[in-house]
Amino acid sequence: MTPLLLAPLGLAALAALIVPLLIHLRRRTEEVPVDFAALRWLDALPRPRSKLRFDELVLLALRMLLIALLALLLARPAVLGWHDDAAPILVAPGVEPVAARASAGPEADLRWIAPGFPDIATPPPPQSPVSSLIRQFDAELAPEVPLTIMVPPVLNGVDAEPLRLTRAVQWQVVKGSQKTDDPALAATPALAVRYAAGGEAPVRYFRAAAAAWRDEPRFEARAGAELPPRDQVLVWLAPGRVPQAVVDWVSAGGTAVLSHAVEVAMPEPTTALWRDDAGETLVEGGPLGSGRLLRFARPLEPAAMPALLDADFAARLRDLIAPAAPSPARVLSTAFAPKASTPPFPLPPRELSAWLGLLIALVFCAERVLASRRRRFAP
Repeated sequence: MTPLLLAPLGLAALAALIVPLLIHLRRRTEEVPVDFAALRWLDALPRPRSKLRFDELVLLALRMLLIALLALLLARPAVLGWHDDAAPILVAPGVEPVAARASAGPEADLRWIAPGFPDIATPPPPQSPVSSLIRQFDAELAPEVPLTIMVPPVLNGVDAEPLRLTRAVQWQVVKGSQKTDDPALAATPALAVRYAAGGEAPVRYFRAAAAAWRDEPRFEARAGAELPPRDQVLVWLAPGRVPQAVVDWVSAGGTAVLSHAVEVAMPEPTTALWRDDAGETLVEGGPLGSGRLLRFARPLEPAAMPALLDADFAARLRDLIAPAAPSPARVLSTAFAPKASTPPFPLPPRELSAWLGLLIALVFCAERVLASRRRRFAP
């Protein structure tokens, strides 16, 4: 172990050691002369030279020690190379705690793969980013400490990168673990089309797209300006100025797709979200408040926008208005065993501030006991 100071300038506070010295010189026991009648006939003797003297040396030493410890605390003492030699065992969500304890033994240090790495005695955590947490724990563990990881047969919460750690890990698949849920897929968009009387021709393209997304389309269209629930996508085909109610609906978190014939102030920044093969913009848009505002740049008719008749129109429209589906995060545990191919990371120094704070509290209590004892104030 190597001791060091993370903030050595904190030792400048040692200059405050002069304070208790001055206090004890100022408040030392004073001798009060008492006149006797018979003494006035005696000749006065030369006054002896006064000597520098400190009373209550133990109390003075405690006060100086307290200031020195406070200065050391400001300097943030630490040690490099001090670590716990206990071999921890990480347990992935989905493993039954009883099965993990039975496999590891009653004295094993079992921790969930979750933020903070809590003890397995706590309730099982929800789904966690398992891959990144394993890498973090491996990087913060001393290189010579072995690591065991217990996982269920199917592991959730992984990313696309293989696990490459700094050590060879004992990868233990625990049978009979509880079933973990699959990641939720992105919901199919629900379209709510609003058009002006006599302007229902483009509606069929959106109806066909909704039918291509699922067997039972989530689609409704009507003439008028009635706004749908905010979890649906509003397709506004009525020409002219967009009502302020629609703008407010989008700002509050809705998503609206507008016809090219509308009049509205587009948000800043507005970017091209869909281009044709020639690079011409088909749809533009951007964030507006908590929602998104999109607008077709061409009339919704095949002559002006041939993409309406393309086989991938439904898929392109869905990618445009729906959030992307989460990437696969479930894998067979046997195929995801980590490999030791990363050089060890330098361990950070371990600070001693907590222990030093406890020592300061004990010294302060001792100083208070000596400073307030009754005998000290006896006449």
